[in-house]
Amino acid sequence: MLRFLGRSPLIVATLVVGIVVVALAGSGLGLAARLVATVFVGGFVLWTAFGMVRDMLRGHFGLDILAVIAMVATLWVGEYIAAVVVMLMLTGGEALEDYAQRRARRDLGALLERAPRIVHRVTADGIADVPVGEVVVGDEILIRPAELVPVDGILLSDAAELDESQLTGESLPVTRTAGEEVASGAINGSAAVRLRSLRSAADSQYQQIVALVQEAEASKAPTVRMADRFAVPFTLVSLVIAGVAWAVSGDPVRFAEVLVLATPCPLLLAAPVAFLGGLSQTAKKGIVVKGGAVLEQLARVRSAAFDKTGTLTLGHPTLAAVRPAKGFGEDELLALAASVETASSHVLADGIIAAAEARRLPIAVAADATEVATNGIIATVDGREVAVGKPAYIASIAPETVRAETTSGEAVVYVAVDGRFAGTLLLADEVRPDAAETIAALSRLGVTRTAILTGDVEATARGIAAAVGVAEVHAELLPADKVRLAAELQPRPVLMVGDGVNDAPVLAAADVGIAMGVRGSTAAGEAASAVILRDAISPVADAVRISRHTVSVARTAIWIGIALSVVLMLIATTGVIPAVAGALTQELVDLATILYALRALRAPRAA
Repeated sequence: MLRFLGRSPLIVATLVVGIVVVALAGSGLGLAARLVATVFVGGFVLWTAFGMVRDMLRGHFGLDILAVIAMVATLWVGEYIAAVVVMLMLTGGEALEDYAQRRARRDLGALLERAPRIVHRVTADGIADVPVGEVVVGDEILIRPAELVPVDGILLSDAAELDESQLTGESLPVTRTAGEEVASGAINGSAAVRLRSLRSAADSQYQQIVALVQEAEASKAPTVRMADRFAVPFTLVSLVIAGVAWAVSGDPVRFAEVLVLATPCPLLLAAPVAFLGGLSQTAKKGIVVKGGAVLEQLARVRSAAFDKTGTLTLGHPTLAAVRPAKGFGEDELLALAASVETASSHVLADGIIAAAEARRLPIAVAADATEVATNGIIATVDGREVAVGKPAYIASIAPETVRAETTSGEAVVYVAVDGRFAGTLLLADEVRPDAAETIAALSRLGVTRTAILTGDVEATARGIAAAVGVAEVHAELLPADKVRLAAELQPRPVLMVGDGVNDAPVLAAADVGIAMGVRGSTAAGEAASAVILRDAISPVADAVRISRHTVSVARTAIWIGIALSVVLMLIATTGVIPAVAGALTQELVDLATILYALRALRAPRAA
């Protein structure tokens, strides 16, 4: 309690003045009590009115005007104790809001509190502690037991046991061996290990997540502004009720008695408290949402589109078959393709290279490599021009290219050598185990249309779509095609989920874009409205469910506050609620609406 009051000096001052005023009035010094109350409350009114006028000049009409009118009216009719109570109500409401926000932010802010600030850099002279921002690519770093990995890096020690639960949702520790990549944000086990930094702190996964959390905390939800839009009608209704009560009774005190029950704290406080609770819940489920505005859009989503590789699938394709054309051998085709893919950034490249290495095939150095974004790559390998990519791209080089037939959703890579069609490589990418249930959960939540938007060939995309329950497929798309289709999808709003650099434009263009943050690209995370922190797709459905619960709680809290205030104002027109009692009663209304808004901190029931 002392800590609560210590954070709110104005509420402490109001309590002290209130006690003094009541003591003076009780001692028969009514004039002195009225003077103290008038000076103190009057000063607060002038300060509040100054800020209110400044907001009005900017075109913003807030709800504070009702509180100001109520305090002026109570001072004018001599109800100075009620004026102090109204002020106590306002300052107490702000303090309660601060408490509620800190509680709602507790889970969301955990990442910020854990963010490393010092790194143990290994130098020729020993170990030097430097700020994390000074780490550059190639630095050797020591990670002590139980410390958080500060930057993405390659493990130099023989092995490391890491807790990656905050990143992937995997509760059991995982073991990484020398040469494997270690993601920032993982927690080291009981032995000190060394790694070589792959990225600077600013570009590493954990710091990107921290930046997203900071952005999420700074955002303001449209529903909060919606509460402000109630300002004019609610103020007019309150003034009309108070004016009629004065006119009918002929007593100006009745005007003040009604207005003390019109103070709009429930509208001002309930919505932000609810949305911060929703942000806390999504953070617990492994998804950072960039503010309440995104939550409100998520609550209204009616269509959902998904990228395929790395989104609906695990993104680790492995070679399933090699189908050489006449005149080429399996090993020859695979070795040539793997040599070219060493210069490619495509997700399928790793699977092709790994398959060639597993067969101990020679992988040559590719020269003059040129990658055509989302289509393929062409390079010179041992004097031969080798192209690897999509069927349309290879067909433009080798017109006799024959499309492969697949029935199980395998990805097909086409190869041309010296202008001749050389064959195809089939790679199988496992469907995410939670993908089908996520699509089904979205349907239960009211998402009426789902689609796959992918650059892959149609046969592969349709195989994955059948496995996860998506009926609509748009394949062999360029990034611009994805943006166009996302804009055309109906009904709105449209949710888009993706992971790659080529998904960044459509994630930014969609009404709500969600990026797969654990293994996805930084560009996708920056363009998206929300980022999944676990290597799973189920948080998409969790986010939609939580957002709908949050918006429902926020709206209900606002209407509870309005309804209770109007009913109490109507009762006050009869004169049965004195001004002081009315001010105290309104404090209970504030408490009820804020406590209801805190229901957003509870996880909603699964759909």
